[in-house]
Amino acid sequence: MTDWRDTTFEVRLGAPGHGGFCVGRHEGRVVFVRHGLPGELVRVRVTEDRGGSFCRADAIEILEPSPDRVPATCPVSGPGGAGCCDFSYATPKAQRALKASVVAEQLRRLAGIDREVVVEPITGAGDTTTGWRTRIRLAVDAQGRAGVHGYRSTEVITDLRCPQPVPGALDGIADRLWTPGADLVIAVDGGGVRHIVELAPAVDGERRKSRGDREWQRAEPPGQRGRDRRGRADRTDRRRPGTDLGGRDDDHGRQTRAEDQGVRGRDDRTGAGRSSDPRSGTGRDNRRPSGKPGTDDAPGVTDRAHRRRPGEIGGVWRGGSAEQSDGRSSDERAQPRYDDNGRLEAPQAGERRHASARRAATHAARDEWVISGTGRAVEYVAGRRWEVSATGFWQAHHGAAQCYSDLIAEWAGLHPGALAWDLYSGAGVFAARLADQVGQTGAVLAVESARPAVADGTAALHDLPWLDLHAQRVERWVTERVGGAAPDTIVLDPPRAGAGKEVIAAITTTGPLRIIHIGCDPAAFARDLGLYQSAGYHLTTLRAFDAFPATHHVECIALLEPTTPE
Repeated sequence: MTDWRDTTFEVRLGAPGHGGFCVGRHEGRVVFVRHGLPGELVRVRVTEDRGGSFCRADAIEILEPSPDRVPATCPVSGPGGAGCCDFSYATPKAQRALKASVVAEQLRRLAGIDREVVVEPITGAGDTTTGWRTRIRLAVDAQGRAGVHGYRSTEVITDLRCPQPVPGALDGIADRLWTPGADLVIAVDGGGVRHIVELAPAVDGERRKSRGDREWQRAEPPGQRGRDRRGRADRTDRRRPGTDLGGRDDDHGRQTRAEDQGVRGRDDRTGAGRSSDPRSGTGRDNRRPSGKPGTDDAPGVTDRAHRRRPGEIGGVWRGGSAEQSDGRSSDERAQPRYDDNGRLEAPQAGERRHASARRAATHAARDEWVISGTGRAVEYVAGRRWEVSATGFWQAHHGAAQCYSDLIAEWAGLHPGALAWDLYSGAGVFAARLADQVGQTGAVLAVESARPAVADGTAALHDLPWLDLHAQRVERWVTERVGGAAPDTIVLDPPRAGAGKEVIAAITTTGPLRIIHIGCDPAAFARDLGLYQSAGYHLTTLRAFDAFPATHHVECIALLEPTTPE
């Protein structure tokens, strides 16, 4: 078959697909087209063709526009650009309709559930598709410039004009140089304080390929931090959003969110004694560091830019696809592939091996340098205060944690003395609402594998002794409790890949009266709902939220109850 890469042709676009594209057909092959809307006639340029039943393309000219098309709000994500805003050229109503169509199709195909889906704005957020993201993760290129990754690419695009971040989050970020090869995490917390944290290059001092200029170079050794940074190496990441200005951003500190899926911004004090020379990048002391921890000479250590222990990273926007060996984002790899008849294609073993290698590199501990703020983000939900690591997980949308928490409280249906579980509980945002309902005579057991998140939750919820947060893998914890006391309600908010057979089999075996399942990936969410049905539970209520405006990501929350025998 002829390689179509870089060729152009006209195509009429059909239904949206899971991943931010519309499906077209040309000469018997499926074409996944970004930057177009259903029904439009567009001229496309093929960007990827691996010789299979489909190829990928960008719409480079709109010949017959949809009535839902508007001028794009994001100048960074067009053809050849970043992967942040998949649908910034559609009205907010049309964006939500596209997402609803994808969710409904995945439910039909993977779970056998035929249901109309309505995607709602986050409560109180209105129709705005800009200024909603509080957590951002940027890459730093070989020249020390912060930016986002190109779509399905490791190239760093140093244009930070994406409209997703809340006002002030990115102020001044493009005006200074950072450590080549580092990641930059920015979080604007519930009090409006901006925290900026640099993550050390993933493989410090070893040879790695620069994503900026594609040349093999050595990452800047620690002893060079704070000196002139013109030209060196680049970055890496974790979670469920989207990933991503697009990845989810998982919200309250979940277990291994890749993604997606969710960081905050305002006050950017530089501190006394720092160099104002932009070439010094981070504004740290320009003296050559001695490398002695705990001294002002240590790498990256000053009064405000101090070194921290590595922490869990997640829920942050990366402005494009997460970097990977082949330039595909983690959530894209988890998405189904389609043949030319629209059927799922089985994943390739080689891709699974690459994914495992990426995860291992992503989750490796990395030194953190707090550049601005304290590195501890203060958040408020339902009148409670949390203090969490700025590099840890929290919902990306400024209104999401409160919105989901309110819905959990509404659906939980608990009474004083009841027993509830919160799985993948993060810092315990949902667990706190359950604990309020069961009272001192009841019990809430919350489980999260990330120990920093559990520690943060324990500190925030110390006045609820009947709430017990466990630091353990959910799979092991639920399996150990099969045959024990049956919880009245189980809430679970798993990673982007979903809960899976083992967890769902264990929790349905315990026989809860209600299961509230949260998912940010429509395909994984639908697969999990299919497993519940096979285990004797049925979907009673479904809500879907536009938690990631202008992107293809969507958050779904399902209420399931035991199926009554006929």
